[in-house]
Amino acid sequence: MVGKLARAMTSIRAVILLAVALAVSPANARDTLKIGLASFPAQFHPNAEPEAVKTYIEGFVLRPVTAYDASGQNVCLLCAELPSLDNGMVSIDERPPGLPGMRVTVKLREGLKWGDGAPLTARDIAFTAKVGRDPHSGFVNTHTWGRVESVEVIDDVTAILHLDEVSSVFDNIGTLLPEHLEGPIYDAAGPAEYVHQSLYSRAPTTPGLWNGPFVPVQISGGNAVLLEPNPYWTGSKPYLKHIILRAADSSAALLASLLSGDVDMAPGEGFGLTVDQALTLARTQPTRYNYIFKPSLGFDHIDLQLDNPILSDVRVRRALLTAIDRRAIATKLYDAKFRIADSSVGTLSPFHIDDVPKYPYNPARARQMLAEAGWTPGPDGICRDAANTRLTVEFRVSAGSKLREATEQAIQSEWKAVCVEMIVHNDPSHVLFNESLKHRNFQGGVLYSWLFSATGSPRQIMGSDQIPSAENNWSGTNYPGWRNDAVDGAIKTIETELDTDKRAEAWAAIQRAYADELPSLPMFQRVEIHALPKWLHNLEPTGHTDYAVLWAEQWRPD
Repeated sequence: MVGKLARAMTSIRAVILLAVALAVSPANARDTLKIGLASFPAQFHPNAEPEAVKTYIEGFVLRPVTAYDASGQNVCLLCAELPSLDNGMVSIDERPPGLPGMRVTVKLREGLKWGDGAPLTARDIAFTAKVGRDPHSGFVNTHTWGRVESVEVIDDVTAILHLDEVSSVFDNIGTLLPEHLEGPIYDAAGPAEYVHQSLYSRAPTTPGLWNGPFVPVQISGGNAVLLEPNPYWTGSKPYLKHIILRAADSSAALLASLLSGDVDMAPGEGFGLTVDQALTLARTQPTRYNYIFKPSLGFDHIDLQLDNPILSDVRVRRALLTAIDRRAIATKLYDAKFRIADSSVGTLSPFHIDDVPKYPYNPARARQMLAEAGWTPGPDGICRDAANTRLTVEFRVSAGSKLREATEQAIQSEWKAVCVEMIVHNDPSHVLFNESLKHRNFQGGVLYSWLFSATGSPRQIMGSDQIPSAENNWSGTNYPGWRNDAVDGAIKTIETELDTDKRAEAWAAIQRAYADELPSLPMFQRVEIHALPKWLHNLEPTGHTDYAVLWAEQWRPD
């Protein structure tokens, strides 16, 4: 009874804290930043169920060991020095049976702590690698830690990672898990149940889960988070005393909250204002905010279910893309800010190539391509094959996203003009990403966006070992189910080849294969649009998945 009362009092206190923070008076507003979001994560484990909004929120409270900054340089966040071949912290090792591996020394900064005051040590590195290399753990991309064959803990701040292969991204070291809290849970629950039993899933306001400059003190109603400075943070002291992240019911509600002053800003990484809203805001309120238009590695595309017999035919996939007037959509809906994509690799990437198959809008050619694939118009204008099967494609976007829905409607009209029937089956965002995509419970196409890392491997979305299934506990995000041996080989080269020219050749091969086979339909390369309060300084968008929040302690109010 006492325990229940204590928990109830703690919950009441947290709700009061959030209410007080939300009602901050204008006189004190400069130490409180209220951020509006268009969606909210389903759960908070950092290595499960990839959601951009979750990565954004957790950037305030959980720091990776290394990250790429706005200039594209890899920098230490938790480490004392980047490991490299030149400084002797990396070496090539021979492993039985004579295959090359790597030895990577990771040296953490002295004095790092978790949010409960427990030391952050090399044992946390070893534990994270242990969980991450288990294919049944539910990690999104087990290959990140999966290549770590073993970890040698030298002392509290030094660990040696023994990799089972040569890795070109040996210095990309992600977020760590707190062994002192999560270790007993993992051992008791086992790999398959660990993510569900994790404190990140059951009690995400537990301070010891987090190591950043802020900690979450309350998560309210499944749509708001209150952050306060982490008393055990050893880096630069944050300028802000409160950060409130609150999700609106829709993008329209988010815009209304921004205009009314209920929130101070909306991020531009794809989970704040829609592009059309941001563009309208910049035109109608040109002096109210500081606007940043940041080209990014974001990529709009339509994932196709390749297990569907209709979509398994590459001729149909090519016809579907040829039937979409992407330039008109970009002009009408995106104010011509988005660039038409021909592959998944954007022009900001040093590995982008332009020499790939392209599919300019040509409805007559699309109808011809469908005819060559055995589809001819029926009496109602919808194509049928020799077995009288209708050419029907189910289509999904995130319900309530007006821009996505408008894009969907445009595609529906254009496909109908070439005898393709679209059946709309939109899902709420949390259902789309945590059920329809994660469990591959879609039969046609899903329009959404990826935001890529600065130099990361495309394995997570293209590797045949990253197709989610019950056998791998729905790990990976190759939702179409694309299998291409040559692409798998090129991915291996990207990940293991230290020669930049050879990696560039592998990237080129992947882009050509992707554009030829179209496991998903490339739509646009995105531009991030940030609407920032005039009083907030030192926020520099990156344009990739290491968001500006990773440097939030530097955000300075007037």
